[in-house]
Amino acid sequence: MHQQSQRCALVVGGAGFIGSHLVDRLLARGDRVYCVDNLLTGRVENLAQCEDHPDFTFLQADAADFEIPEPVDAVYYLASPASPRAYRRYPLETLAAGSTGVRHSLDVARRHGARFLLTSTSEVYGDPQVHPQREDYHGNVNPVGPRSMYDEAKRFAEALVTAYSATFGLQTRIARIFNTYGPRMDSEDGRVVPTFVRQALAGEPLTVAGKGEQTRSLCYVDDTVAGLLALLDSDESAPVNIGNPHEITVLELARTVLSLCGRKPDDMVFVPLPPEDPQRRCPDITRATSALSWRPTVGLEQGLRLTIAAARNG
Repeated sequence: MHQQSQRCALVVGGAGFIGSHLVDRLLARGDRVYCVDNLLTGRVENLAQCEDHPDFTFLQADAADFEIPEPVDAVYYLASPASPRAYRRYPLETLAAGSTGVRHSLDVARRHGARFLLTSTSEVYGDPQVHPQREDYHGNVNPVGPRSMYDEAKRFAEALVTAYSATFGLQTRIARIFNTYGPRMDSEDGRVVPTFVRQALAGEPLTVAGKGEQTRSLCYVDDTVAGLLALLDSDESAPVNIGNPHEITVLELARTVLSLCGRKPDDMVFVPLPPEDPQRRCPDITRATSALSWRPTVGLEQGLRLTIAAARNG
């Protein structure tokens, strides 16, 4: 029998990259954890380290169709394909995850009187015309563009969460996650860090899009998870950027990965830019630092070393 004071958390999409790290952190702090995932893009291997944990339960189910057998205190919603390669392969599933999946999970939170946290994305800002991006910037999104299934699913999810909060008084939180990297990323999902690491370790030239002048702001997964936990436990109901404000060009990133893998710094090839690829991406984290007392602590080189080491041992 569990102690009365033990918290119970539900992680929807918990077999994914960030979700599995969140599950680990919740278990480590003593929570009982239910993980729901339909394994469309999530992987059971991401949960191998906790499958025998007495406080962990995995339910293979869709985000729009599951039930939890005991009361939960918190619902963390991370269900969605997250890489361009994945959401273009599963456009309808991505839109469903941001609509019917979110609504069902909100209803679960209502029934249990639980707090609800939505992991939204910096993609709600589209290809931004304001730098760095603040939460009050409404974005530059093409609703029928090649990334629209993901961008608009997340924007609709934010609207849905806001409506539930206003209509039912549900305690809700919205995290706008910027580029996150670390162990357990799918090496074939097309995102820049796992692609560069996979190519560098395989002795292949790194494929740099365009001239590599576009920027990304990369946050190590442990920092992202710490931000999500701080947000859920805070009193901040407005959207909050969770990301690392250190901006780096893709070319600089490629050279750093090559160096850390013992490769020549110019071993790369240049390929065409993907359509509507954001040129700059950098969060303003003033709200996170003031409302959550949160800021990232893992530097890029340290995080890349950990990511490369995990890929080597993979």
